[in-house]
Amino acid sequence: MPRHTMIEAIRDAMDVSMGRDERVIVYGEDVGFFGGVFRATQGLQAKYGKSRCFDAPISESGIVGSAIGMAAYGLKPCVEVQFADYVYPAYDQIVSEAARLRYRSNGDFTCPIVVRMPTGGGIFGGQTHSQSPEALFTHVSGLKVIVPSNPHDAKGLLIAAIEDPDPVIFLEPKRLYNGPFDGHHDKPVTPWSKHELGEVADGHYTIPLGKAAIRRQGSAVTVLAYGTMVYVAQAAAEETGIDAEVIDLRTLLPLDLEAIVASVKKTGRCVVVHEATLTSGFGAELAALVQENCFYHLEAPVARVAGWDTPYPHAQEWDYFPGPARVGRALIETMEA
Repeated sequence: MPRHTMIEAIRDAMDVSMGRDERVIVYGEDVGFFGGVFRATQGLQAKYGKSRCFDAPISESGIVGSAIGMAAYGLKPCVEVQFADYVYPAYDQIVSEAARLRYRSNGDFTCPIVVRMPTGGGIFGGQTHSQSPEALFTHVSGLKVIVPSNPHDAKGLLIAAIEDPDPVIFLEPKRLYNGPFDGHHDKPVTPWSKHELGEVADGHYTIPLGKAAIRRQGSAVTVLAYGTMVYVAQAAAEETGIDAEVIDLRTLLPLDLEAIVASVKKTGRCVVVHEATLTSGFGAELAALVQENCFYHLEAPVARVAGWDTPYPHAQEWDYFPGPARVGRALIETMEA
């Protein structure tokens, strides 16, 4: 089976979808001729033409707003916002229009759009190129929210998202584009070409939305993570020697609550890890769900490890980024509680 980077897998997903369904169109800032700032759409315009893969004006509200109109008339737009940090001008269109269209039309209209966005830090992008805004979307009824952690999942989840009849927010951890990152910035990254999750099948396949994956089996404590933090959690478990079970959520909305509950009831402990700001982050929802569903099985309070409540710093990026040391301390404290 061929191995690809996450960028190549995402490009392949759009290529497969465009080849199967002429209603699928791809556009965004620098997406057409240039192939995207991370080259995720490279070659698609040459293959499918300027009417199906094209550049849009630098207007996020215009990109998403036009996609909603196209979707209402039968197209399936897969649009790119160049960085997740740039999505805020389009937030009203996503929340007030895309997410509500099926409900407000009593099912007469749906909004089959995908909004792709590179997310997260670890690339010295500073405060306006490193944000993780997933919690802003998981709060909105009518949306689906996906955060893949590897090329195999990225392709299958993106194809499933494009084929979904409702709007999907597809957040791509940019620190994982070229290889898994365990939080040790001073060590070389293993390329996806040498990692088993870099294996990406040719052609069409999907991964069901709302299904988590167990990345590391364990019996002492459950770690809930997604995106880059999956690898940080695995590194922390190995370095501390704690028998942690690491669950890769993959889809935040809908959430695989069944898998979470089964794991926490087995281990009796839970640590939640995400890169986004701590206060009101998605980890708070996860902690509440674990407490509600597993209260009588918990042997210790649910712990959270996250970004600090401050804009993402450039000079102190690795003090902000939740690394193996911080996650490891949380694991040890949870085991000792």
